[in-house]
Amino acid sequence: MRPARTALCLRLTLALGLALVGPMAVGWASARAPIYVSSWAVRVSQGYQEVDRLARKFGFVNFGQVGGTQIDGRRREDIFPDGQYFHLRHRGVVQQSLTPHWGHRLRLKKDPKVQWFQQQTVQRRVKRSLVVPTDPWFSKQWYMNNEMQSDLNILQVWSQGLSGQGVVVSVLDDGIEKDHPDLWANYDPLASYDFNDYDPDPQPRYTPSDENRHGTRCAGEVAAMANNRFCGAGVAYNTRIGGVRMLDGTITDVIEAQSLSLQPQHIHIYSASWGPEDDGRTVDGPGILTREAFRRGVTKGRGGLGTLFIWASGNGGLHYDNCNCDGYTNSIHTLSVGSTTQQGHVPWYSEACASTLTTTYSSGVATDPQIVTTDLHHRCTDKHTGTSASAPLAAGMIALALEANRPAGEALAPTPILPVMHVRKNVSACAGHANSIRSLEHVQVQLSLSYSRRGDLEISLTSPMGTRSTLVAIRPFDVSSQGYNNWIFMSTHFWDEDPRGLWILGLENKGYYFNTGTLYRYTLLLYGTAEDMTARPSGPQVTSNACVQRDTEGLCQECHSPAYILGHLCLAYCPPRYFNHTQQAVTAGPGRSAVPAMRVCSSCHTSCYTCRGSSPLDCTACPPQSMLDEQQGSCSGLHPTEGHSHSTATACPCPHGPAQAVVLSLLAMAFGTPLLCHVLMGCLLPWMGPPRTGGHSSRHSRARSRLEPRAG
Repeated sequence: MRPARTALCLRLTLALGLALVGPMAVGWASARAPIYVSSWAVRVSQGYQEVDRLARKFGFVNFGQVGGTQIDGRRREDIFPDGQYFHLRHRGVVQQSLTPHWGHRLRLKKDPKVQWFQQQTVQRRVKRSLVVPTDPWFSKQWYMNNEMQSDLNILQVWSQGLSGQGVVVSVLDDGIEKDHPDLWANYDPLASYDFNDYDPDPQPRYTPSDENRHGTRCAGEVAAMANNRFCGAGVAYNTRIGGVRMLDGTITDVIEAQSLSLQPQHIHIYSASWGPEDDGRTVDGPGILTREAFRRGVTKGRGGLGTLFIWASGNGGLHYDNCNCDGYTNSIHTLSVGSTTQQGHVPWYSEACASTLTTTYSSGVATDPQIVTTDLHHRCTDKHTGTSASAPLAAGMIALALEANRPAGEALAPTPILPVMHVRKNVSACAGHANSIRSLEHVQVQLSLSYSRRGDLEISLTSPMGTRSTLVAIRPFDVSSQGYNNWIFMSTHFWDEDPRGLWILGLENKGYYFNTGTLYRYTLLLYGTAEDMTARPSGPQVTSNACVQRDTEGLCQECHSPAYILGHLCLAYCPPRYFNHTQQAVTAGPGRSAVPAMRVCSSCHTSCYTCRGSSPLDCTACPPQSMLDEQQGSCSGLHPTEGHSHSTATACPCPHGPAQAVVLSLLAMAFGTPLLCHVLMGCLLPWMGPPRTGGHSSRHSRARSRLEPRAG
């Protein structure tokens, strides 16, 4: 490749990589970083005189007792009964900083009269008032934006922090456009299937007339993303949404029963806007298998609480139809939903019957506003109508109710998997019991999760001693969307460590930018012996009382000799990836605080597994897939003859993710640079999944979805 084209490729890769990845990484980091202010809370038992002395000595301003209320200029009424907490401020310290003021921290720590202190940090708090989404079409969603006096009361529910989190809804219809910009983040592959083609992909079949738009429209009413500056917002905008493609082909009792029985312990709510023809003369209902699916769902689904089946009551009002002649809405196992207009009138298409449980808003005459939702081809629509539009609104409201009714102490509710996610567990290793563990052997992690492209998810586990084990790295050929179902990963990397402390499960998207998933269950299984490692000279961890002094954040400042400091631990020797050394003492001087000598564990160079220093030439052992050069003390990758075969290198490195590869490829084609395009497409192809197989063009469809009524 010519130098100019190489430079162009590198510039494009860097610029777009920063544009696409940088903001997310920076935002994620800054969201967690504390911001320190110039105020301190201190606890001094000696009262006002001692605090005034402390303030004069170190240059603080004493703002009085925390909780003290001034009555007459001198006398104070204390809310804290002991009157020992005081508020100090230092005018010589910047108002906000990303790092604490170490000088004042050391001064306060050394003062024997100070029992406790804490430099204050900014706490992010928001008023729980009505928050209106920023989505451009939310102003059109008249039925929940407080535009009308009797709307669906959605804003008030959102203001309570409810958004459908942890609830799963599946739309049984003609498919769902799972990559729609307003749906992809909430899409749940475990709540989806294609029973027309019998594959896991519910993507609708596209035709010139777009007749398979129904399911995508219904799904958007429930779970369209909020505040993403696209379309409107779903009623339960954090609900996990799935789609079952079952109306775009031959429909049988078997297909209906399978659709209504999909993942009954995972899906909470099924929403259906279809049934027999609404012609005023048909009497029809579910078959034997479908009736059994209903019965089993309401008695055994949702962990025995009962699956919720939401059903549109029908649009046959013009033909004097009655939904009690529809065996689906007439069933005791379904919640039948009718429609009302913006004015609260009965719409012309409504069917009157005794089995209807409730109504929600939808369209009326031609001049009345209709329902805003997602549409095919990544578009929006404000023309969704009929009871087809009413049932999903009810499904979304029920999702909000389920979230509100979840017990407060319930653990491990389904959690969306973020691009980079850490799940922390404090482990006692059964201390004090007969099955306690002090020296680890095998460690297992049992996981249940869904992911849109399983091979793109890297999973790691980090022990309390800092050892990080990669349980599964990226697998480019694993394009499954099935995730892991109670799969057990095992690691021997923590052998002989003390398991007590904080374990961190790491989940990281290493592939397609728009990958999504949900973590359902995580169990940590520890195997080892009860042997007391502190009794051995080489034991890796000293007892918890080995720490002589800790700072305000719990980090150890001094250990009993000969232990080494690693974070909040005192260790007899440093674990892998760390080396032991003694930090020299620093004497106090102008603008410099005194620091005592400390025996610490410091990080090796990233290329080393064990080391004698932090240089890449100080390695004593190497990670897997690397070999040690004993003369140089360095680690390098395997020689091609020992590992993988030679591969062809290009002057332009591949981008780190498919989103960048897609954009760069389009730019290359736009600039008319064949060689650049060839290299970039070579980067892109490993990220692209196999093409969807199976044709639809010659198949005749017989959809049973509710026809959207026309005013007339």
